[in-house]
Amino acid sequence: MNQFDYQAINDLIHSRIRLSILALLVSCKEAPFVFIREKTGSTDGNLSVQLRKLEDASLISVQKEFINRKPISTYSITEDGRKAFQQYVNHIESLLNIGEL
Repeated sequence: MNQFDYQAINDLIHSRIRLSILALLVSCKEAPFVFIREKTGSTDGNLSVQLRKLEDASLISVQKEFINRKPISTYSITEDGRKAFQQYVNHIESLLNIGEL
């Protein structure tokens, strides 16, 4: 039986909402705050906190602009974010395959 190091799971990504955000951003080039909120079903406040955590870790980036005097924040995944997400997925796959051999 293979060994699985559960402590190697990236806790930053393992959060349900942060995992959802990264999965969404991997699948599209960029997404505005409102779109991410709708897709994740999050509240504005919780989503803002989770986006900031991902941004502080350099997994996502944000572009802020005003359109018709309305602030618009658009998020995209960084190259580091793509790598971290892929490593996370690979690690979870290894957990799911632990009984094989």
